[in-house]
Amino acid sequence: MRMLPPLIERTRTPRVMPLEGGFAGLFRLMGAGHSYTDPVLVSGTDGVGTKIKVAITTGKYDSIGIDLVAMCVNDCLCLGAEPLFFLDYIALPQDDPTLLAELVAGVSEGCVQSGAALLGGETAVMPDLYAAGDFDMAGFCVGVAEKEHLIDGTQAIRPGDVVIGLASSGFHSNGYSLIRKVVFESAGLSADETVDVLGRTVGETLLEPTRIYKDAVVNILAESRSAVHGMAHITGGGFGENLERILPENCRLQVQLGSWDVPACFDWLQTLGPVPRDEMYRVFNMGIGYVLVVDPDAADTIHKTLATTGIASWTIGEVTESERDVDLVE
Repeated sequence: MRMLPPLIERTRTPRVMPLEGGFAGLFRLMGAGHSYTDPVLVSGTDGVGTKIKVAITTGKYDSIGIDLVAMCVNDCLCLGAEPLFFLDYIALPQDDPTLLAELVAGVSEGCVQSGAALLGGETAVMPDLYAAGDFDMAGFCVGVAEKEHLIDGTQAIRPGDVVIGLASSGFHSNGYSLIRKVVFESAGLSADETVDVLGRTVGETLLEPTRIYKDAVVNILAESRSAVHGMAHITGGGFGENLERILPENCRLQVQLGSWDVPACFDWLQTLGPVPRDEMYRVFNMGIGYVLVVDPDAADTIHKTLATTGIASWTIGEVTESERDVDLVE
């Protein structure tokens, strides 16, 4: 289709190899100014869940693709990987070139923000599986890291490390079943209704794209790689599930509540529900979309680096010696 090639072309990087009409995409791992002694491929796949339902409700489809890329790329960044390329899968009940172009426009923008090439994709038309008006998306990212530079947390995190939280752009792409139940079913709000405390409509608030942390992480690793002991993408499961998975057995992580600015959209949703505070922290990122566990001596330098990327950051906790767990403390 004629609308898609320009969206793919704008993501092309020097390592993409031309292959007209091929059944797959070609990508050179080496070259283009990059060299790896012992490269390890890092991959991640994800979707955007029921945030798609909000896009359908609003009729706005050009940003949900950014969420798709972000969910995959941010996961790969946690291991210290450079995003290389991305592929998408879009399933529709019938052929819809305009909708497809809007969806791929978002994917293309997410790839540009990530420095990843949109290497290919698949569009499946399945009227027997999807009802009219529905669709689904999934994505797959591949990155690369030098083996000796891989970051998995369990090998390097130690008592005394501090926790730096990077600001999210809002709800990101998790908890939308709960959001939709509270906002549309219980409160009966419409997508075009303005929320005074937020200064924007319900639809604009809920469709705010997931922040992609590629530039921030790349800059930090370029300047302070040895000081970064672990990283986590705060998605479904909140702080507890996502931080515990990178902790060694002898480390306990304490997150200090109140140490960062929680965006107003979370307070709005919690009050609107009402949703218990414990559930808010279990389901949502609560304003922290990405976490670094670092050497305390490097914390100030890392905050300064983050400031240059325009992403707010806070020291939100510390690691202590104890049984592996994550505590949210007042």
